[in-house]
Amino acid sequence: MEDKTFNSAEYMSMELMRFTTAGSVDDGKSTLIGRLLYDSKSIYEDQYEAIRKSSEQKGEEYVNLALLTDGLRAEREQGITIDVAYRYFSTPRRKFIIADTPGHIQYTRNMVTGASSANLALILVDARHGVVEQTRRHAIIASLLQIPHVVICVNKMDLVNYDQKVFEGIENDFKKFATKLDVKDVRFIPISALVGDNVVDRSKKTPWYEGPTLLYLLETVHIASDQNHIDCRFPVQYVIRPQSNDFHDYRGYAGRIAGGVFKKGDKVLALPSGFTSRIKSIDTFDGTLESAFAPMSVTITLEDDIDISRGDMIVRENNVPTSGQDIEVMVCWLTDKPLQLGGKYAIKHTTRNARCVIKEVKYKLNINTLHRNEEDLSIGLNDIARISIRTTTPLFYDSYKRNRNTGSLIIIDEATNVTVGAAMII
Repeated sequence: MEDKTFNSAEYMSMELMRFTTAGSVDDGKSTLIGRLLYDSKSIYEDQYEAIRKSSEQKGEEYVNLALLTDGLRAEREQGITIDVAYRYFSTPRRKFIIADTPGHIQYTRNMVTGASSANLALILVDARHGVVEQTRRHAIIASLLQIPHVVICVNKMDLVNYDQKVFEGIENDFKKFATKLDVKDVRFIPISALVGDNVVDRSKKTPWYEGPTLLYLLETVHIASDQNHIDCRFPVQYVIRPQSNDFHDYRGYAGRIAGGVFKKGDKVLALPSGFTSRIKSIDTFDGTLESAFAPMSVTITLEDDIDISRGDMIVRENNVPTSGQDIEVMVCWLTDKPLQLGGKYAIKHTTRNARCVIKEVKYKLNINTLHRNEEDLSIGLNDIARISIRTTTPLFYDSYKRNRNTGSLIIIDEATNVTVGAAMII
């Protein structure tokens, strides 16, 4: 890896993009990530040498870059991805976190987990097979999870002689299907992950393609407005009371901003108490700020002493979230033990812990066709369904479509403490 002078302050201030990869089995997801890591010089020489030797021993013609991401022994033996593998790399423009998610239908829950916080979804399509059932399933999940940007990478173009008609046919097929979905920004790129065409460097074999390379698109796609900067939401995570000689009367509310922009002097409202005050200061480890926005982690102090504790929320007086106990959600079930109608579960929403009872199962979603199944209402592993719950205490929430942070919650089995469901508030 080439030697670069490391500037920690510059690195910390770089914009972070999270993206997830998805596609059918053997579409080349892990190879593509390996190619991105290798061509962007984000792996060390000894790592590359190790996978080169491993590829040689297996008699493979090319260096198998998929070995960089397939961490489990079962994955390497089968040549597939089973678990969600997270990888990190950076370029001079951005830092990236990649969630490499599995393609098999039995790992739908893993894709939901990996994609829940992503700015962008990379969906790989094998140029030889076109848009298949798995492509549609992953596009539906990307739409359900409100991922703002979707990039369709038509991979293995080298196996169809870089045929423009093949690429355009896949593009048209997907566009027809995508009319049913709530996806705002879709791009298409012809690539070959194995040999690197249009991944980091532009390929001379696709002179008909005038768009950007994949890495350039990842570096430049606009993600700053993906966060909700309109609705001010600050779930309190911790109350800081040093009670030292230097900070004898200090009372700060620490947490991560879930939406909006908070400024010093702003009039704010504390929920659930309903008391109002003004922001006295916005403090961070590096000093005080005049303003802060999502998703920054800060400590807010107020001019008045108000009883605020973990799980409470600081908002603007004229822009409050919905408060309620009867909530409808789309849930992805994450465990073998089926959902119990009338069952009692623990839930975690932002920084608030509560309990709930499952009141009703409205329908189960067919993840391949988007059809609603109102006959079979048994919800098991990997199923996605619309349900209604009643919580023991009011939650302060927005719809998931409006704010992914305040519109999501997890459902926990109280007996085992296992997270059994990931839910999006409707």
